[in-house]
Amino acid sequence: MASYASWMQQQPLLGGAIAANLTVVDKVPPEMLHMVDAHWYQFPPMNPLWHAMLGWAIAMLCFISIVGNGMVMYIFTNTKALRTPSNLLVVNLAFSDFLMMFTMGPPMVINCYYETWVLGPFACELYGMLGSLFGCVSIWTMTLIALDRYNVIVKGLSAKPLSNNGALVRILGVWFATLCWTLAPFFGWNRYVPEGNMSACGTDYLTTTWESRSYILVYSIFVYFTPLLTIIYSYIFIIKAVAAHEKNMREQAKKMNVASLRSAEAQNTSTEMKLAKVALVTISLWFMAWTPYLIINYTGIFKASPISPLATIWGSLFAKANAVYNPIVYGISHPKYRAALHKKFPSLSCTDAASDDSQSTGSGTTAVVMEEKPSA
Repeated sequence: MASYASWMQQQPLLGGAIAANLTVVDKVPPEMLHMVDAHWYQFPPMNPLWHAMLGWAIAMLCFISIVGNGMVMYIFTNTKALRTPSNLLVVNLAFSDFLMMFTMGPPMVINCYYETWVLGPFACELYGMLGSLFGCVSIWTMTLIALDRYNVIVKGLSAKPLSNNGALVRILGVWFATLCWTLAPFFGWNRYVPEGNMSACGTDYLTTTWESRSYILVYSIFVYFTPLLTIIYSYIFIIKAVAAHEKNMREQAKKMNVASLRSAEAQNTSTEMKLAKVALVTISLWFMAWTPYLIINYTGIFKASPISPLATIWGSLFAKANAVYNPIVYGISHPKYRAALHKKFPSLSCTDAASDDSQSTGSGTTAVVMEEKPSA
């Protein structure tokens, strides 16, 4: 890296030693040193340009996420047609994404400015806990959304519809379970420590004790592999069910020598498939965001290869970017959301409200955004 080499050459002498002997830990406040693993002392300071770029990127993501998720919560809770039990899961997802960037964005921007963590040990632990908490809530809320869609689309009329109380119980259960899990490091099972770039904090994946490693392993099963397999299973059968339904409708229409047996139902089926695709895209983006952190954590606990401070930047950036995806996908995909957005914020809508309304005949399914079938 030419820019890094030139920066190092311009650094002043320090106690007779050239600046190349400095490490990424040298700017860490003394009260934080007991939390920094010895692994990071082998790396020179990061180029300040990386800190500046990371701080700028996080600031932009923070603004977009807070505004976008705030609008999702506002529109879904203030639009009667969107106040359904299934959409409570959507609001919870937007709420967790909103809180993630609201609590984690500003501290990281501040620390990027100072090029190290300057907010103290407890704030570091709290930062790591909140990031883990909101990340867990997001993925398990998406898992509940996938299971709800599976229940309605695959099981059909035999499915027990989701009620407001049922949705609230599921949401409270997710928050309680993830809160218990993310508080465990405060009681000795693993710990929250500064990451290699020293501007953020997360779980400790470098301590070699089995007790510390076991937390990462169980964590990955709890918030990565189990939800991923559940979501994949749900959407495989969702797509199969929708495809089979469309095939049957085409065969029936062909037998009756008509273009379409029931145009309204065909339209609803098309909407179901579209929403299923949107859900798959959203979930894929989420796992793309968190996979770098999984790789970093597994590389650390298995000592597969050295982890550089620069690598931890990408883990932080990709993970926090997931809080931006959801409101964008909602605005593009959900007809009733677009209609409400056009009504409440006309300048932000790129579609005509009337056309949106004409496409909003709910199909009784739930997706990343979900609509209940109108009662007869």
